[in-house]
Amino acid sequence: MSFKEYIKKASLAPEEGDIIEYMSIRDRLTSNVLVNSQRDIPGTACSYEADVTELYREFKKLKSECGYELTFNTLMLKILVEGLKAAPRLNAHFEYNHRATSGRLIIKKHIDVAMAVCLQNGETFQIKVKQLEDKTLQETAFEAEEVKRKLLNTNLKRVMFKVGGQRMLGLAARGKIISTLSQFRSAYFGKAKIAKFSKLFKKKYRSVNTSNKPYDGLKVDDFTEGTVCFTNWGTLYENLDVNITYIPPLYPQVFLFGTGRIKDTEKVYKDGNGNLQLQAKKVLPITLVFDHKIGGAADIMPFIKKLDEIFQNSEIIHTW
Repeated sequence: MSFKEYIKKASLAPEEGDIIEYMSIRDRLTSNVLVNSQRDIPGTACSYEADVTELYREFKKLKSECGYELTFNTLMLKILVEGLKAAPRLNAHFEYNHRATSGRLIIKKHIDVAMAVCLQNGETFQIKVKQLEDKTLQETAFEAEEVKRKLLNTNLKRVMFKVGGQRMLGLAARGKIISTLSQFRSAYFGKAKIAKFSKLFKKKYRSVNTSNKPYDGLKVDDFTEGTVCFTNWGTLYENLDVNITYIPPLYPQVFLFGTGRIKDTEKVYKDGNGNLQLQAKKVLPITLVFDHKIGGAADIMPFIKKLDEIFQNSEIIHTW
């Protein structure tokens, strides 16, 4: 083995026949947020299996008579909003300075949920559903469907390009010049570049809308960080039987709400006479991940209590 081959082996370089895939601009933006989250957020995760038997029964009843498109996913989006109104410290951003070991919690006025939307090709995007704090269930359903519809009308490469540019400017504004220059170099030069440098200056590439028709797609602001993240693995696969154990919140958010798929199971419970009974129940796995810097378990307890209240008195969804 030659010295050159020895160094190549030691550096774990690709071998002949290996398939190399460079990160797309979507993957770059997502990984950047997740890496920052892992570094800056000391996350604590808890999960519980919520008894949604009554809730699902009321959902089916409401769905059949409401007169608009309603999904269980949208209902859980509304339940998340109600929980955040009971626990406003979870609807926040945290700015932290490692050198000074100091920071500030910014409790947000609006509830802008970054909702995971999956395309048919498997690509997933976190897109904001905005200002949900005062919206009815019908208005929430409309906003969620509009996000999905507009996503299909969006030139994602162009919008992602602008999102990346905005984030680089944000880094520069915070004084992180070296990081800004490094990201700029990797975006426009080398084998892993995502665009030709000349396109930076072309109006056709910078513009999201290149036709004379009114723009009906998503914009840069729709892809920027919301105030909280909602992800639902239950929509990905109808036979899914796993629970989410941990996903880092999207920096600088402090809270993530994850759900699995409703499962039919048998539960032992006490009847009115104190006797143990076995009954079929619908159970929804829910995972709650929060930034421990905001405080501790006391911050999340009002959220859990609000959800329990809704699950135990599910007729309330008819008033939403």
